[in-house]
Amino acid sequence: MKKKTNHLKKLLLVGGARPNFMKIAPIIHAIKKRISSIHKKTSFDYKIIHTGQHYDYEMSKVFFEELEIPEPDYFLNAGSGSHAQQTARIMIKFETVCLKEKPDLVIVVGDVNSTLACSLTAKKLAIKIAHIEAGLRSRDKSMPEEINRIITDAISDFLFVTEKSAIDNLIREGCDSNKIFFVGNVMIDTLLYQLNKLEQQNITSSSKYKGVDYAVVTLHRPSNVDDKKKFKQILESLTVIAKDMTILFPVHPRTMQNIKIFGFLEYINSNNIELLSPLPYNEFLLLVKNAQLVLTDSGGIQEETTVLGIPCFTIRKNTERPVTLQLGTNKLVGTNKAAIIKAYKEYKKNSITGKIPELWDGKTADRILAILLKK
Repeated sequence: MKKKTNHLKKLLLVGGARPNFMKIAPIIHAIKKRISSIHKKTSFDYKIIHTGQHYDYEMSKVFFEELEIPEPDYFLNAGSGSHAQQTARIMIKFETVCLKEKPDLVIVVGDVNSTLACSLTAKKLAIKIAHIEAGLRSRDKSMPEEINRIITDAISDFLFVTEKSAIDNLIREGCDSNKIFFVGNVMIDTLLYQLNKLEQQNITSSSKYKGVDYAVVTLHRPSNVDDKKKFKQILESLTVIAKDMTILFPVHPRTMQNIKIFGFLEYINSNNIELLSPLPYNEFLLLVKNAQLVLTDSGGIQEETTVLGIPCFTIRKNTERPVTLQLGTNKLVGTNKAAIIKAYKEYKKNSITGKIPELWDGKTADRILAILLKK
């Protein structure tokens, strides 16, 4: 019997925002390891695409260095704009890359506009698509990310899922079960890799806040920070928590802009809430690792806090990551001031503990690559 040959000769890895590259980095590490261990004749090529959906050159440069990945081969400079404008620009520019590179496979991650735009472009060029973090559902179609997830999954050839609820979601939507692979979580690959690196360097905490009790806050979703009344309710709940501990608030550019527009700057600074500039990943990781509590509307931070064992309040009405609620340290607290404060009072009475979900072990990228190379 002839040995099955690998038809994967060239792949494109697509990212559009910083969290995307945290998910791509383990795949790149796995590819490098694979290439170095096999005969050159059976090697394959890969290119990194940065759509430029969110882009700050200096921050991104540090980010690539921290993650130990090359700077992108292509920067599409998509920029901001409406969802339609941004998606259209990415599609047009990515099509040019695909026609030039002629890849066998496009790997997309997460749920940003770049994920959808590059998937649609690849599919119409008859290029196979692998979606990492497939099947996550919030059941809230007012979220642009939910639309991106549903459409990307519907047209993908490989659906790599982080938790078993995602398999149920995909089957319910009519996806072929042969395309679905439960592999674990690449975000956790990056988390564990970076933690190990910091431990080897004997860096265990952010020196500035060593010995300080603090909570970490991240807010970036338009539904939270674009609505003045809702944003004020969230901030007022933070001032209550700030009576017990310092609030460290690395501020997303969109969030900072609205803080200024709404006149919240003085209000925040007078209430033991310290605004920080966006942080490099390792610095942010150390901050979260040693926090008493994290309050966020981010998806990835719900997962990271679960693995780190840090109590997390998700300031949303829903989450596409239910395993962090069922097994992890995450609690869905909504966006109402009274509800957030109630959750905080309960947290003070009863500690929040959790377990690490299945296959969140730092080996997800290896499993993904093994599957792709068998096909």
